Amino acid sequence: MTRADAIIAALTQRGLTLAVAESLTGGAVSAELVRVPGASAVLRGAVVAYDTALKTSLLGVPAELLADRGPVHEQVAALMAEGVRVAAAAGGHPADIGVATTGVAGPDAQGDAPVGLVFVAVADAAGTQVRELRLTGDRAEIRAQAVDAAIELVTDRLARSTPKE
Repeated sequence: MTRADAIIAALTQRGLTLAVAESLTGGAVSAELVRVPGASAVLRGAVVAYDTALKTSLLGVPAELLADRGPVHEQVAALMAEGVRVAAAAGGHPADIGVATTGVAGPDAQGDAPVGLVFVAVADAAGTQVRELRLTGDRAEIRAQAVDAAIELVTDRLARSTPKE
């Protein structure tokens, strides 16, 4: 069983939903999850906010933060994960868990952010956690590692949380 399989199984068993906000991974995290049969029961949707302006308009990341810190920042990742929960609300209820990726896959640095700097975040009602990663490899390798890191972060969060009653 892959981590994606385990995530879908755990979410289904607990009656939880998930939403994904992606930048550098360009939809690859959500693609990894929808590869699993039954994902449609728990995956609310995904926002690929590749353009920095979409991080504000779709995910609620303040434009001032993006202007001051740039899109590759731990606070941006956290707000993306929190914002996608709201963006994927259904029936007046946000998604139970939001996961987000932002970073630089290359080939060039983005402002002060070097190639390989990636932030992944997970948010739920208990709070938000961000991991900073310094990845190596070419563009495809960095993106694949970022997907793995996002999946791992959700797996870890589910392992530490209690089932929904």
